[in-house]
Amino acid sequence: MSPLNVGDTAPQFTLLDQDGEEVSLSDFSGERVLVYFYPKAMTPGCTVQACGLRDNMSSLKTAGVQVLGISTDKPEKLSRFVEKELLNFTLLSDEDHKVCEAFGVWGKKSFMGKTYDGIHRISFLIDGKGQVEKVFDNFKTSNHHDIVLEYVQAH
Repeated sequence: MSPLNVGDTAPQFTLLDQDGEEVSLSDFSGERVLVYFYPKAMTPGCTVQACGLRDNMSSLKTAGVQVLGISTDKPEKLSRFVEKELLNFTLLSDEDHKVCEAFGVWGKKSFMGKTYDGIHRISFLIDGKGQVEKVFDNFKTSNHHDIVLEYVQAH
């Protein structure tokens, strides 16, 4: 597994959102987009991470950043997650993990002694031209939003 690097062109994708509607990265052409990958909706860490983004959405929007969360959950589960946590950004379903693979975040993980394939919790800031501007891969679920905000407000 080798995640995309700063300067790489972000892979184009179209996925279903929590409402079953198609959303493409190209829909945000000219805008900065935080594409954040998370393992599983409605789990404790992913909920903390999502709520941190939710609570700071006005600051992210002021900085000109859209947010797309991607996991392998089905749209129905994403819909429940959005409703339960009152999320104010788009979640996308990558059930066959092709987008995860294209971004280099799908790979071997281990948890409690078991090894399996899954999503590594990495976020990418894509600039208005579709290039990777920043890779966020060193954060806790509780401070992810702070690290992203610090960067986008400084750049």
